[in-house]
Amino acid sequence: MGPITEANSYYSSLYKFFNDLELAGVDIIPEWLAYFLAGFLVIFSIVNAVVIITTVATWAERRLIGRFHNRLGPNRWGPFGLFTPIADAVKLLGKEDTRPEGVDSWIFNMAPIVFIVPTILVFAVIPIGENTYIANLNIGLLFIVAVTTVGTLGMFMGGWASGNRFSLFGAMRAVASLISYEVPMVLSIVGVVLLSGSLSMVEVVEAQTIPFIFLQPLGFFIFFAAASAEMNRSPFDVVEAESEIIAGYHTEYSGMKWGTFQLAEFIAPFGVSAILVTMFLKGWEGPVLPSHLWFFLKVCFFWFIMLWIRATLPRLRIDQIMAFAWKILFPLSVLNLFVTALELLIWKDPTVSELWMMAGINWTIAIVCLVVISRAGRSRISTRPMLFARSEISYNQSGEVN
Repeated sequence: MGPITEANSYYSSLYKFFNDLELAGVDIIPEWLAYFLAGFLVIFSIVNAVVIITTVATWAERRLIGRFHNRLGPNRWGPFGLFTPIADAVKLLGKEDTRPEGVDSWIFNMAPIVFIVPTILVFAVIPIGENTYIANLNIGLLFIVAVTTVGTLGMFMGGWASGNRFSLFGAMRAVASLISYEVPMVLSIVGVVLLSGSLSMVEVVEAQTIPFIFLQPLGFFIFFAAASAEMNRSPFDVVEAESEIIAGYHTEYSGMKWGTFQLAEFIAPFGVSAILVTMFLKGWEGPVLPSHLWFFLKVCFFWFIMLWIRATLPRLRIDQIMAFAWKILFPLSVLNLFVTALELLIWKDPTVSELWMMAGINWTIAIVCLVVISRAGRSRISTRPMLFARSEISYNQSGEVN
């Protein structure tokens, strides 16, 4: 049996089942087909589970945001509006697939697929429970960084191929956000790699004697903010700012192509939450409850935090988003990497007590940095000159400014 089947209990069980099928002592399914069928069933199950959970999450997100905004949210289809996602899917299937003149048809049609596939591929290397994963790659974190970058390519393809200036503006904003936030995000991941000594997601979980959120508070904050920006979640959702550029990169899309973009945007928060849980919150580990349930509860916690932020914070301007990446997150990521490397140079093989000492040092640095940044931002706002002094403005009888 190959290393792939040995690494995963579900895949191994399916492979053995197909490979051991016999009729009158003769193997019914050859070995290569057993590999294929086992892999197909695992992938099919994961993809459908992700889509079903995301479909339910769209209803939950709209209901919760409604409560945040002191309104009901979807409540027409089914009890508490539970059938609203089904009604939306039926509506989108019946929509006409319009396409403006002058578009690059091949790229225009491929963009939604290029956008949604990476959001699902992320789950291939994330352990959702003890011995439960599709692949335990020794470069799992590198795989995630590479795959998530491809999603932005789908945005750019859709915006560029549409032949619409607003779509192109949205696509260019997506590329600018990717270039700006990918650097601090990768540097925040390096801190986790230094502590765990591995790029494998499974080994990262197993290396967490104490959750890395205690040892990497700055790294957690940086990754959370950078991932939110790359997902276009509020307050970083300038890629499709309806008050500025209509709908951004998918302005010209309709029907299920538009629905594919929206589905991918709803899947992404679950993928990022799963990565955060794996890197900073000990993954599936927890007392009493089954490992799969612990993982799901932790993912739902981070998903709710993202939802809370979306319902609370207003959208930033594009210049503020770029400044936040290069003036705040990038220096903090370099500082976090330097402090982590220095601590591991002093404590080469830290004990539990030394890990808690590192946690105290890192949290002190994180709090000091955030307080300094907050006060610097307030002072800059308070000292910014007014465009017009109130005493300088006078009006004539018709209400016009003199």
